[in-house]
Amino acid sequence: MSHINPDPEPERSTGLEPGGGVPPGETPPAESSMPEAGPQETHNPAKGWSRGPLLVILLVAVLVAAFFLAYALVLIL
Repeated sequence: MSHINPDPEPERSTGLEPGGGVPPGETPPAESSMPEAGPQETHNPAKGWSRGPLLVILLVAVLVAAFFLAYALVLIL
């Protein structure tokens, strides 16, 4: 792979002053994306939680709530 320089060339960029400065009211040149920014992704997992882990979390939460409710009832009686 050949490396592509993402920085603009000052000679070819419009709106730049000598030395690379941008005059007031002028928008700087936009960034270009880097084609070699990261690994190529070949697998996209499903979005969101699957049912299994979500059900386990809910079951644990219900059991903890039931334990504290039973503990409170034992203390009251």
